[in-house]
Amino acid sequence: MATHISAAFFPQEDLSAALLAALAVFGVSFVVRPIGGLILGGIGDRRGRKPALLISAGMMAAGALTIALLPPYATIGILAPVLLLAARLVQGFSAGGEWGVANAFLLEWSPEGKRGFWTSFMSVTVAFGSGLASAMAAILSAVLDAEAMADWGWRVPFLFGGLLGFAALWARIGIEETPVYREADRAATLPDNPKANIRSSLLVIGFVIHWTVCYYIFLIYLPLYTKTHAGISAAQSAWSNAISTLVIMCVAPMVGALSDRFGRKPFLLASTIAVILLTLPLFWVITVIPSFELVVAVQMVFGLAIALYSGSAPAVSVELYPARVRSRWSSMSYALAVAIFGGFAPFIAVWLTGALNSPLAPAAYVIAASIVSLLVIRQMPETAHRSITG
Repeated sequence: MATHISAAFFPQEDLSAALLAALAVFGVSFVVRPIGGLILGGIGDRRGRKPALLISAGMMAAGALTIALLPPYATIGILAPVLLLAARLVQGFSAGGEWGVANAFLLEWSPEGKRGFWTSFMSVTVAFGSGLASAMAAILSAVLDAEAMADWGWRVPFLFGGLLGFAALWARIGIEETPVYREADRAATLPDNPKANIRSSLLVIGFVIHWTVCYYIFLIYLPLYTKTHAGISAAQSAWSNAISTLVIMCVAPMVGALSDRFGRKPFLLASTIAVILLTLPLFWVITVIPSFELVVAVQMVFGLAIALYSGSAPAVSVELYPARVRSRWSSMSYALAVAIFGGFAPFIAVWLTGALNSPLAPAAYVIAASIVSLLVIRQMPETAHRSITG
């Protein structure tokens, strides 16, 4: 919906600048994610996982509804992009704390020997959300004409997302606190180890770089890319994206279960190597053989690469920390990596394409991110069989 959002909330003297401004607002919201991780993650460690999860759901819902109902630039002028930014900052703050707290919650309720499988459903639900968004965009693009989409159609997904957020808030009211957290709370007088936590955080940041760049390039930016360079329609690009997320949803739990048996690192390494080898050829083939079927096949390959990571990485990002600081440190580390490398990835991709005058330029950013994570993963300890009660 970036093109419609840029038309609604930004001056239209320069259409390219307006699109970049919309993508920049998308990216700037990621800057506050580490703050959300610090505050909401801290609440998750001090007050419990449940209170932090309630706050994050409420804030995300409020941000989505604000965007859905916000008057356009033509009505309220400069206040429109300012309020759009404010709503995205609220969402960014919420998302910053959500990941680590929710991931810790799943990890700490997992049966012995099934932590990878259970935490993989973090990735499943993220992919399901992306797929649902893509499917809704495709359906709206198919049933509404361009004028209706520009006028009000783009607001429907945000309205629906806001209502889903309040449904999540209602559902979370009934959850119970994790037994691991309750035990850690009783042992809160034990000394912390900041040096070990910092080292773990550097590892998390390093291996999340590949994950977040792949996610935001392959699932957020690629629909824009395929519309421009593969000659397919907006509805086709959205459906292709939805199919890619379906691959992630189906494969990630299988990878999570396998990682409980064989370890997390083999799957993380396989994903980085696949992306390093395949990204440039697949970007190239999209541009030289424009075809909806080919785009679907390419996005399915990218979805499989993401699934290899998404099935095992959620567990690693919280297994590296002791229970009494797990929420805060994992939230901050993950959010910092996403803020720096992932949130601005669509903006960087558009900028690189223009600066280098090549549609293949974004592939270089993806490959560089994957190389960094590959080197980090080789230095990481295997966490599949590590105790999580400390």
